[in-house]
Amino acid sequence: MPLSKRFACALVTGASAGLGEEFVLQLAPRVDSFVLVARREDRLNELSAVIRARHPGKLVEVIAADLSRPQDVARVLDHLPQRGLVPDLLVNNAGLGDYGEFADAEWPRVEAMLRVNIEALTRLTHGVIPGMIRQKRGAIINISSLASTLPIPDIAVYSATKAYVTSFSEAIRVELRDHDIPVLAVCPGPVKTEFGEVARRSEEDSIPMNAAFYVSKEQVVAESLAALDADKPRVYPGLKVAIAAAVITALPLFAIRMIISRRPRR
Repeated sequence: MPLSKRFACALVTGASAGLGEEFVLQLAPRVDSFVLVARREDRLNELSAVIRARHPGKLVEVIAADLSRPQDVARVLDHLPQRGLVPDLLVNNAGLGDYGEFADAEWPRVEAMLRVNIEALTRLTHGVIPGMIRQKRGAIINISSLASTLPIPDIAVYSATKAYVTSFSEAIRVELRDHDIPVLAVCPGPVKTEFGEVARRSEEDSIPMNAAFYVSKEQVVAESLAALDADKPRVYPGLKVAIAAAVITALPLFAIRMIISRRPRR
């Protein structure tokens, strides 16, 4: 069984709830200090208090930032050297979704999704990699999605952004191999978090998901950290999700087109 990696400083985005919060809770025993980033400062402060109560003496830095704003992303990166923080673990968890046909989408919502899911993730990764290389240690966890394996109508932009995350993770993994910096793409199926509620455009909207594919946030994070320790490039948490991913990736393009053309209508 692989040994659990330890880290001096972990930067976790979207840390105020859901998978981000769970990553912080499960990483706490093996991380010396945290930089927690999310929009809701009050939720970050609550999580910080929990971590410091459970692990006295642990440093927890809180940065309230909206990662759909490039200036906020830059502020996060500028804050790190000011506080003498050099992350050797980056968990790019922050993400936005939008459920509905693209033609009816509000552009500010689409733009925010592109900026958070792609631009902020890429910028933060670019910003912390030099420090990891200098320290000769580090790791990156990028939260993608099972949706990255398919072009999915009604979440067209979201699934496309996650395809970028998975592809980007695989590519930089190869680039960073000589520096012993593993990169992991986490591709969960549906998880019971606030994400689905935020992705809906109205109270009447309901994102069609088979309940059998739901995986708890605790299991997603546990399998992700085990995959990181085992130096795996990608993980699909949950047996049924992993099987679905294997089937999807084996299908020819014409079959995928037939499947997505018969999607449930809103």
